Amino acid sequence: MRFLRQSLTGLFLLSLTLALLIMAGQTLRDAVQDRLSREARMPEGRERVFSVNVVTAEAATVTPVLTAFGEVQSGRTLEIRAAVGGSLLELAPEFVEGGVVSEGQVLFRIDPADAEAALARAQADATDSAAEMRDAARALELAQDELLAAEEQAALRERAALRQRDIAARGVGSEAAVETAELAASAARQAVLTRHQAIAQAEARLAQSETSRRRSDIALAEAERRLDDTVARARFSGVLSGVSIVEGRLVSANEQLGQLIDPDRLEVAFRISTAQYARLLDGAGKLKDLPVRLRLDMFGIDLEREGRLSRDSAAVAEGQSGRLLYAAITDPAGLKPGDFVTVEVDEPPLDRMVRLPGSAMDSSNTVLVLGAADRLEELPVTLVRRQANDILVQGEGLEGREVVAERSPLLGAGIGVRPLRGPSGAIEDVPAPDLLELTSERRARLVAFVEGNDRMPAEMRTRLLAQLQAERVPAEVVQRLEQRIGG
Repeated sequence: MRFLRQSLTGLFLLSLTLALLIMAGQTLRDAVQDRLSREARMPEGRERVFSVNVVTAEAATVTPVLTAFGEVQSGRTLEIRAAVGGSLLELAPEFVEGGVVSEGQVLFRIDPADAEAALARAQADATDSAAEMRDAARALELAQDELLAAEEQAALRERAALRQRDIAARGVGSEAAVETAELAASAARQAVLTRHQAIAQAEARLAQSETSRRRSDIALAEAERRLDDTVARARFSGVLSGVSIVEGRLVSANEQLGQLIDPDRLEVAFRISTAQYARLLDGAGKLKDLPVRLRLDMFGIDLEREGRLSRDSAAVAEGQSGRLLYAAITDPAGLKPGDFVTVEVDEPPLDRMVRLPGSAMDSSNTVLVLGAADRLEELPVTLVRRQANDILVQGEGLEGREVVAERSPLLGAGIGVRPLRGPSGAIEDVPAPDLLELTSERRARLVAFVEGNDRMPAEMRTRLLAQLQAERVPAEVVQRLEQRIGG
């Protein structure tokens, strides 16, 4: 009985399982048929919209700035050389590298013993030549007096000969007496000629003595000049450079002992392209008198000075191109010859220029502007100038349009965008500089270095000390100062 009951239970469970399997198969077959009987539907695609920064194109009168790099040079430099050779007897305390001297100050003295001996000899020669000149003048006077006496005697002899001829004509005198008188007259005339010759010799002697006197005067002046050359003086106030001598050293004539630089007459030399040079010329082809700004990066602070264009190079040097310009620095305080500075020149103003970021234009000189429904349109422009990261352009229909500030390969005409407009047309805010909180020891070390740096301009020293006294100091300033210290 138990066996029959268990057999019937198993048969029931098997039948139930088969029924469930058949139902599952039927459900699967219906689902497959329903899927196959449906029509295929493509998913709807969504257009991608890019976010772009835009700026408004506003036309205005813009003064382009020409930027170049130049080197500060001295506009007034004097080579200090030894005019005569000898031993350095004395050196001024300021005759050192970087020494400041004033006009007329004695820089060094060379042993004057040889020059003084030469001067004494020249003075003795001048005394001898002066005495010879006096003797020649007195001899000439005596020769002239003797000539007068000879002429008087010749006149007497002529009158005596005339009387003898008259007497002989009346038959009283003899021919011998006449002949004797005529011989005496001839001798007197010969004496006059001799006195003329003596005067000529006296005059020649006087001329030679005058020439000798001039030569002695020249030798005397040269000896005095050589004695003066043993003392070197500063021709103008300035700073000494390239000094490498010590007291007692034996120097040769014309040896360079240093340079004297006028720190108040500095200029900057910078090279620009020929096209840039052409924009700085006036109608007559002359360089315009334009203002110049100089900027030197020192300790993280820009040292700025002003100047004006003064001249350009006369010829292009071999292997160079463009033009070399010179600008006189108005106030060169803080600058030194050899400094590498950034030069900015204001060009003549340009009308109706649109300033855009340099990334707004592609290689084919086109920009993307916003059109209807915030879709991009391509607009051709004319590039007039490049100004650092900006460009100055002109284009028909550009004024007043919103221009994409940064182009990318994903952007093009007809693409929909979402414009991002910054305040006052700004694309992005300039990040604030990093600031550091200094410890008291670190701050005191930096302050001591700045206060002990004598070569730093007073204006820059004041600005650095003010920054170091603040609670937080710019990291760039701290880094530059510690690099100078060596920490």
